[in-house]
Amino acid sequence: MNGFDWAVLVGYFGVMVAIGIWSHKRVDNVSDFFTAGGKMPWWLSGISHHMSGYSAVMFTGYAGIAYTYGVTSFVTWSFPIALGIAIGSKLFAPRINRMRSRLHVASPLEYLKNRYNLPTQQALAWSGMLLKIVDVGAKWAAIATLLSVFTGVSLNQGILITGAITAVYCTIGGLWADALTELGQFIIQLLAGVSMFVAVVLKLNDKGIGFFGAWDEPALHGHGKPLVGPYGTVFLLAFLFIKLFEYNGGMLNQAQRYMATAGPREAERSARLSAVLWLVWPVVLFFPMWMSPLLVTAQKPDGSDSYGLMTEQLLPHGLLGLVIVGFFSHTMAMCSSDANAIAAVFTRDVAPVLSSRAREWGERSGLIAARVTTVVFLGLSMAVATQVNSPTFKDIITVVIKWVAGLMGPIAIPMMLGLLRPFRRSGPTAALTSWAMGLLAFWLVNYPISWNVDGGVPLQYQVSVPLVVSLVLYILIGFVKPEDTPERLAIIERVNSDGDGAAAAAPVPAPASGGVGTAVKDDAGL
Repeated sequence: MNGFDWAVLVGYFGVMVAIGIWSHKRVDNVSDFFTAGGKMPWWLSGISHHMSGYSAVMFTGYAGIAYTYGVTSFVTWSFPIALGIAIGSKLFAPRINRMRSRLHVASPLEYLKNRYNLPTQQALAWSGMLLKIVDVGAKWAAIATLLSVFTGVSLNQGILITGAITAVYCTIGGLWADALTELGQFIIQLLAGVSMFVAVVLKLNDKGIGFFGAWDEPALHGHGKPLVGPYGTVFLLAFLFIKLFEYNGGMLNQAQRYMATAGPREAERSARLSAVLWLVWPVVLFFPMWMSPLLVTAQKPDGSDSYGLMTEQLLPHGLLGLVIVGFFSHTMAMCSSDANAIAAVFTRDVAPVLSSRAREWGERSGLIAARVTTVVFLGLSMAVATQVNSPTFKDIITVVIKWVAGLMGPIAIPMMLGLLRPFRRSGPTAALTSWAMGLLAFWLVNYPISWNVDGGVPLQYQVSVPLVVSLVLYILIGFVKPEDTPERLAIIERVNSDGDGAAAAAPVPAPASGGVGTAVKDDAGL
């Protein structure tokens, strides 16, 4: 990097902070901070939903998969996400939006206290927060790894720089700042992605390699196969189910995008836009990665540095800075949205149970608590990021695929399926048992069993077994021990019934004290 590249990077950071400061005036209460007051346009929500699913892991971990295996990086990652969001646009998006407009909640998990009971809500809230700290820690480590390639700064310095800038704008402006910065980041990503795509095509032409003929090169032998190596059919099917839950609200931050729109129809349109972007745009981003074995030799065994090396070699200064900014835009978009979601869960779901004072928070004190929680979460995730390459967590892609994908199902299944009428019989027993046994299955498959299997348990089973265990138990226990009380049925009906149009955003009340099984009531007395 030279002075021109640094100017682009510093200018980007300045714009992100400026957007956060501008967004501050749109945040008057907890509802504005966590759900944009239900006033976000569907197209902005859709772009924000799309961008909040990326991170620099794509340019490190998934770049390594693309370098080693080829197109399976798209087939087993972004394609399942696109398909999962498309299904969720009908199945989950409208219902999650009604959670805000009809149940008047600000956290995706806030409804669980009434849908199941307080212990279930707390179990999912605490496990979800802990998983998110690890997940976001991996994202910080990924962008710091790229920063070290280009600038030579240490891993910890890179984590501190990116985390501090993100903390400023997302703490000041809440979800509005997240969405508006993500719109800017999408534009930057578009310019950077197209620049890299063109640069790779031109370099291949210089080598006498045609756009389509590249796949016949010996270095890309087998790279055109959709399923290869550890990424087989079982892995693809498991990832489809995982992403169906994860990217429609299971990881919390995407649920906020659905909640932020004016009504269910807008939430559905938002999801559809995000699904289309996930289907089309990653192809442009992945193409240079698929071609990377023809242009560079990775220094790391997993190939995770291949994209960074290729960028340095192919792009002139200025454009190099723009692509680096693109790396930052991915990670900062996801991490800031995760920070906002976890702050919502803590201030709305956890703090009122831990402290009687939290139950009495007004608009100002609740907003201060939300901002403090955001900073604390970012700090904890940055601390975890310094340990991502330790023996405990291993490499970045291991954290993202094995830990996050493997643990997602047990946490997300009770939350997401609890919204649907066919699963109305599944109550607290089904939810807690499926959650606990899913986590136990993850530990057994990844550690004791894997230690006693030659070569370890294949990755596809490490991520799929916990999901299957949780899903089967949640459904089975619902039939064996139905717990569909009138109060719980009322909650389900309120998020499933049509006819509310673009429901106005009601002010979010102070979080309840957490009485077990208390039904939420509105003016109609439901």
